[in-house]
Amino acid sequence: MLEVRDLATGYGQAEVLHGVTIAVNAGEIVAVVGANGAGKSTLLKALSGLLPARRGSITFDGARIDGAAPEAIVRLGIAHIPEGRRVFPYSTIEENLSAGAYVRTDSAAVEADREAYYRRFPALRERRDRLASTLSGGEQQMLAISRGLMSRPKLILMDEPSLGLSPIMVDRVFEIIQELNKEGKAILLVEQNATRALAIAHRAYVLVTGEVALSGSGKDLLGNEEVQRSYLGS
Repeated sequence: MLEVRDLATGYGQAEVLHGVTIAVNAGEIVAVVGANGAGKSTLLKALSGLLPARRGSITFDGARIDGAAPEAIVRLGIAHIPEGRRVFPYSTIEENLSAGAYVRTDSAAVEADREAYYRRFPALRERRDRLASTLSGGEQQMLAISRGLMSRPKLILMDEPSLGLSPIMVDRVFEIIQELNKEGKAILLVEQNATRALAIAHRAYVLVTGEVALSGSGKDLLGNEEVQRSYLGS
């Protein structure tokens, strides 16, 4: 589904990724873990067209997308749920969800999807006419996930979805990730909570200063002594 080969990118004169090669197959949860500053968020920005590739290739469903505009990448079936949720604070929940469907023209199906996410997250329905800024952190994360799903993606890029949430909401977020995967969504998960991410991932990559240092099944990396020592606090 997604193939990234020898990807290099960065900001200004600084190169952050130095030849990253990863893949996500249909139906997989793939985790990317590593320390702060390893380049995890930069990787997702490159995949969603927010940062240009300086070298290498990004292929999705057989088509090259490096160099494509973010809107075109959304249309192809990739949704990016960013770190920090990034909801539109001065727009209502309803307006945020509509923004997630901006590439679609099937208005009846858009409304059906919105109702489906209200059923999944009842707190959003109850507050649908309120500004997103009035929601709790957990509710904003539910909104950010729902907004991303409104484009009907095949692949979801999730950047630190548990960051700053209560333990109960962290549990709920990881439940949602697994539910979406069971519904057929492929997920590329960047997550600081390496233990939780590796526990649900089919496969995973460890990113160190912009390069893939280790890869394997989530289970194997969870039991890897080097990963435990460096990222799991063991």
